[in-house]
This record gives sequence, structure tokens and C-alpha cells, in this order.
Amino acid sequence: MLRCGNNWQGAVMGVVITIAQQKGGSGKTTLAASLAVELAGRGQRVAVIDTDPQGSLGRWFMARRAAGAAHALEFSTASAWGVSYECEKLRREHDIVIVDTPPRADADLRPALREADLVLVPISSSHLDLWATEGVLDLARREGRPALIVLNRTRSGTRLASEVAAAAQEMQTGIANATLGNRVAYAEALGRGLGVSEAARNGPASAEIRALADEVLARL
Repeated sequence: MLRCGNNWQGAVMGVVITIAQQKGGSGKTTLAASLAVELAGRGQRVAVIDTDPQGSLGRWFMARRAAGAAHALEFSTASAWGVSYECEKLRREHDIVIVDTPPRADADLRPALREADLVLVPISSSHLDLWATEGVLDLARREGRPALIVLNRTRSGTRLASEVAAAAQEMQTGIANATLGNRVAYAEALGRGLGVSEAARNGPASAEIRALADEVLARL
């Protein structure tokens, strides 16, 4: 069971993973949902917080409740400035708290970064995503938080994917060995209130999210 840190009373506290990216459409919510489900499936007590006004993670969670999905998760919402309180509350009773953030890189993102034990920054196979990443990484560095770039929606064997991966390696931050492909399975699982490890247990998407979860746990 993963537990880390202590509060003022000496109680063991959970860890926080913040998922952030300045550009919309990078797959933050899909990553948050599938990673949360995979970690819960490993026996971790997982909570998710939606700080994006669009509320996509909340809609996923409600679909999950309606579907009666097996792995239990705790869900909460928070404003940009209320996320610190929610993280403090949830990490007392959970091993891992995953925070989904809106697409921005400004002062409103800082509280979610400040709470993070690890910041995951998804980049799809797009130079626009790559350029947008610099602002988020700069904020994470200012807050002294470790960041890990996750190559998302990749198309293996394409020139663009190779160029984006090579450029990401030069950003002076960690980059996950595990990559997530441009697969319909992720979107289909999200629409059903599931993670890919539930919806397509033996498929390539499940193998990808398992590999990423292994890396995330190793860093925590």
C-alpha cells in the first residue's frame, strides 16, 4: 500500500498527482480516469478531483456510478484556489489523489501544482502541444515539483511522433518510457465511465496504462 508523508499529528498521508497541460485536447481527463482506475485495481485507495470548469471528469464519474463499475473511487470538485483544501482532506483517507486541471498555465494552476508530489504533463503528437508544455513545466519548476512528460495519442512509426518525442527529450525534465497510443479504446472507455483496464482488459491500451502506472508508482 502506497503511503507517503506526515501531517502535523504524525498521521501518514497519501500522495497527489496533478495532471496539467496548457493546451486543451491533450488528453488530461482521459489520462486521469484510466490511471485512477488502474491504480485502484492494484488495491490503492484513489480519489480524483476535477478542477476544470468543463466538468468532464465529473461527467465520467457519474457515468461510472450509473454503470456500477467495480473499482471504487472517491470524487470531488474544487476551484483553483480550493484544491489545496480538497487535497489535504482527501489525502488523509486515500493513498493517491489525482487532480485534473483546466487547460491553462497561469497563477490559477499554481495551487494544484503546489500540492503535487508528481506532475504529469501529457503531450499528444503535435508541435502545438509541445510548445504549450513549456509554460506548465516552468510553473512546476518554480514550485519545486517533479514533472513527467507523457507522450499521448502517439502514432508509432510516423515522422511527427519521432520529432515530438525527440523535442520532448530536450526539455530538461523527465519523460515517461511508456507511451499512450492514439486508440479509440481510451475514448470508448471514458464514455462508459470506465478506465481502459476495465473496458479492454487484454488490449494494447490496457498494457500501455499498466506500464505508465508502473513508472508513476516507481517515482512516488
